[in-house]
Amino acid sequence: MKQYETLRLVTGEDLNHHGTLFAARAAGWFVEAAFSAAACAYGKNEIVCRNLHNMSFQKPVLPGTVLTFRARVVYTGKSSFVVDVSAADALGGETAIEGMVVFVAVDGQNGKKTEHHIVLDEPQDETEKERREIAKKLQHTSNTL
Repeated sequence: MKQYETLRLVTGEDLNHHGTLFAARAAGWFVEAAFSAAACAYGKNEIVCRNLHNMSFQKPVLPGTVLTFRARVVYTGKSSFVVDVSAADALGGETAIEGMVVFVAVDGQNGKKTEHHIVLDEPQDETEKERREIAKKLQHTSNTL
């Protein structure tokens, strides 16, 4: 599946009291990157965020860091789909944040869930295959709760 990228510069207004990226700001960017990938894959913006799963910081993010958010659909159900997101230092390449977001396709008229008809291609590498397996388990767990 196609990967979508978004860049963000971490500035003073994005910091917490420790001088690192504020988690709430990161979460907003994280979900926005996921939404962009989801809407592009679906071909419509008639989707809603259902769950934010396991967004975790792998390292502190300092001011002046340029983050590259990479997002792609890694699992599909009938009306829901999972987007895998990672954010890495654009200059150094180290992963700073990763996790997954579940979206649901909704009917623009009544807001009820609807089928999205997204079809995944074959995984391009072992990492993508692993992320798809994680998403599959995650989605299955979410649906049984």
